[in-house]
Amino acid sequence: MAVLLALSTLALAGQAFASFPDCATGPLANNTVCDTSATPIERATALISLFTFEEKVNNTGNTSPGVPRLGLPAYQWWQEGLHGVAESPGVIFAESGEYSYATSFPQPILMGAAFDDPLINRVATIVSTEARAFSNANRSGLDFWTPNINPFKDPRWGRGQETPGEDPFHLQSYVYNLITGLQGGLDPEYKRIVATCKHFAGYDLENWEGNVRYGFDALISIQDLSEFYTRSFQTCARDANVGAFMCSYNAVNGVPSCANSYLLQDILRDHWGWTNEDQWVTSDCDAIQNIYEPHYYAPTRELTVADAINAGTDLDCGTYYPAHLSAAYDEGLYNISTLDRALIRQYASLVKLGYFDPAENQPYRYIGWENVSTPEAQELAYTAAVEGITLLKNDGTLPLSPEIKTLALIGPWANATTQMQGNYYGQPPYLISPLMAAEALGYTVYYSPGPGVDDPTTSSFPAAFAAAEAADAIIYAGGIDTTVEAEGMDRYTLDWPGVQPDFIDQLSQFGKPLIVLQMGGGQIDDSCLTPNPGVNALIWGGYPGQSGGTALLDIIVGKAAPAGRLPITQYPIDYVYQIPMTDMALRPSATSPGRTYMWYTGTPVFPFGYGLHYTNFTSTLAQPSAATYDIATLVGGCAGVAHPDLCAFESFAVNVTNTGSTTTSDYVALLFLAGEHGPAPYPNKVLVAYDRLHAIAPGSSQTATLNLTLGSLARVDDYGNTVLYPGEYELQLDYDAQATASFTLTGEQAVLDYWPQP
Repeated sequence: MAVLLALSTLALAGQAFASFPDCATGPLANNTVCDTSATPIERATALISLFTFEEKVNNTGNTSPGVPRLGLPAYQWWQEGLHGVAESPGVIFAESGEYSYATSFPQPILMGAAFDDPLINRVATIVSTEARAFSNANRSGLDFWTPNINPFKDPRWGRGQETPGEDPFHLQSYVYNLITGLQGGLDPEYKRIVATCKHFAGYDLENWEGNVRYGFDALISIQDLSEFYTRSFQTCARDANVGAFMCSYNAVNGVPSCANSYLLQDILRDHWGWTNEDQWVTSDCDAIQNIYEPHYYAPTRELTVADAINAGTDLDCGTYYPAHLSAAYDEGLYNISTLDRALIRQYASLVKLGYFDPAENQPYRYIGWENVSTPEAQELAYTAAVEGITLLKNDGTLPLSPEIKTLALIGPWANATTQMQGNYYGQPPYLISPLMAAEALGYTVYYSPGPGVDDPTTSSFPAAFAAAEAADAIIYAGGIDTTVEAEGMDRYTLDWPGVQPDFIDQLSQFGKPLIVLQMGGGQIDDSCLTPNPGVNALIWGGYPGQSGGTALLDIIVGKAAPAGRLPITQYPIDYVYQIPMTDMALRPSATSPGRTYMWYTGTPVFPFGYGLHYTNFTSTLAQPSAATYDIATLVGGCAGVAHPDLCAFESFAVNVTNTGSTTTSDYVALLFLAGEHGPAPYPNKVLVAYDRLHAIAPGSSQTATLNLTLGSLARVDDYGNTVLYPGEYELQLDYDAQATASFTLTGEQAVLDYWPQP
């Protein structure tokens, strides 16, 4: 049904994209809604007061018809912009010329591997600038349903590519910088666009062993809900002031997310203080219908829509609200004030976007085509790809010797173009494949597609082997792609799909330099490659976007130096047999090896944060200013701080020296915290700070300052409370603890945040 809905709204999109109301001479000209001195709530309230009941109900779906008699145009609330302005019901790309393309950055999973928050903010600013240009040309609305900020805890999840990774602190830092870039700050007078944090909450399953996202009930402990599944959403709401949320398809502990007042009211609005009346919640598409079936939570369609709107879902991405809210009202299942509240929230957000203001009064109405795919945007798309690409193995073969003049480029990703974008993509100005990039560098290239990603046959082997025989060096580009990982589709194995492992093994026997590019969003088990001496280098390239081929080849030849870090754990292949996708628990148990680097008890193939360089670094970690800290004193120093978890603890300097002699390189400083404090079982370690240092020259040093808060030191108890515990604490620099620092917290434990109980 969701697919049918998407197709139907696409068909309507030409009539539903944004045009601005006429506040100069139109029917609203002398109304409060056009009075720029009034507050957004006053203006939106005045507008909704003019609607008839039927007009109110008609405008509760994502494809809103507006109110023609008031001069209020139709409006499409559904735009996508995950890593650039993207194909979606509200975005209208031209067939050619102006507005026929927009910058396509790498997928978030690869940008997350850069661990570069200022980069994310710059990317988001360009995405929102281009979105404004499209909107000003009546080619999109102003509400973008991005980012996907669910943590990527299970490597089989088909949508993990849309996220920055598995670590909640990393997600918090990423999303804060993304939202402030997309919206133009924390609370600007005029927002650039409205961002939407999705999917709230506990969503990380598509279709696995008959468990389908539309009806899946995620059973999550209060501890895990607070500590892991909602931390990034807390940042969205409490700290970054995001304009919209999207409730997810799944239920949480028996209650569908879009009818879940515990999630949407108790946590989101009451606890996190997401109370501005220009902030609203949309359902995922058809998620309200799913409350009725297949969740079977409400016995009638009327109760279904009433449960959702009463719980706090303001907009239906779908047709259930427009179809059934009238009958539900007739049955007395919700109050008219609840319907008004939902509409006021949405239209107040449009006020904050300048939708009802004359162009001369707000700063973004003049952005036009000249601001789309600028040289700056194109350079940043390339930089984002380079920064995220991660070197997993290298025996010294890379960077490639200048003596190599001919390359065999083989594999299903060797000439990839659209594949480079992953999903939720738009039309880019260009797409550069590895083949195109190699030819642009002047190599003689022998190309063969080899076996497809999921191809079980060997018929393509002879042609590929001929290419390998003719070349000085071999680049194999394969892995996974959206044919085996995508929305609506989970994987069942962590192995390289099809005959790729056998094929790579045979390529390794040619005795020539062999570089393997492992592409795709999720990690697959590279155990078949890492011990093979004939596989000289292994690079993870993710979905690198419009300049992906150039970024990959520039790293291979040494024009750029790799410094990405894995934002997810690479598990061994048997992990999928040890824990079902439906198990939401994080901590290890008799039936689970644990999830993510924080709790996994096995040995990963490559750990979270792993990444090699073309040079060597040494690093030192400054010691804490004291050996012991009294908890009461620390907490007492936070008087007046609204959120004690954000209260500053201490800053730690990390000095990094490039001890190599030839290569200038970036370096990502990762700081972890370990120690047996709080409720057992204790995590292995948790990421508490990071920073990316840029262009450290050979023989030179740079210093990163890593700031810790009291929340960095805290753990979450069984009730979801954030608690500062006494005990021994150890800071570890990098995934392999290159340097450490220790201190002790003494005194009685202190609660920094009380979690609302269900």
